[in-house]
Amino acid sequence: MKRRAHKASAAVVVLVLLAGCPSAYQRTYEQETQRLEAQQRAAQQQAEAAHAQASKYAAVIYFSVGSAVLGDDAQRQLRWFVQQMQPYPQAMIQVQGFTDSTGSEATNAGLSLERATNATNYLVGQGIAASRITTQGFGSNYAAASNESGKGRRNNRRVEVTVR
Repeated sequence: MKRRAHKASAAVVVLVLLAGCPSAYQRTYEQETQRLEAQQRAAQQQAEAAHAQASKYAAVIYFSVGSAVLGDDAQRQLRWFVQQMQPYPQAMIQVQGFTDSTGSEATNAGLSLERATNATNYLVGQGIAASRITTQGFGSNYAAASNESGKGRRNNRRVEVTVR
């Protein structure tokens, strides 16, 4: 009986000591967790820096009245944008189309979306994944300039390509 009590107290002492001392396994687990968390923080910082760098690039292309055709200058601007995006394969791109105030609201809504879609299709044709692109048409909303002058209307017939 005395022997059993002695073994039981020894077992309790061992358990108390083990509870107070982390095992090698526990230390390894904690070190690995810390390493992975640091690695994740570094990757997040790198992604944020890449996004900040990619966000510096944008393209604005202009259209003739009532047209959604990408002219030579528009294609040149979009090719330049694609080249700038090559180091940033995770960058998400926003393509927004606009019109001047001539024409009806319904016509302008369709035309602005057609312009944005044509620009998107061009970017996809140049190698940017469609899943990275959001395409929107805003009609004559969000004018960049006054529609009172020819120059202002020209500036409103546009597609803006930006990193979001």
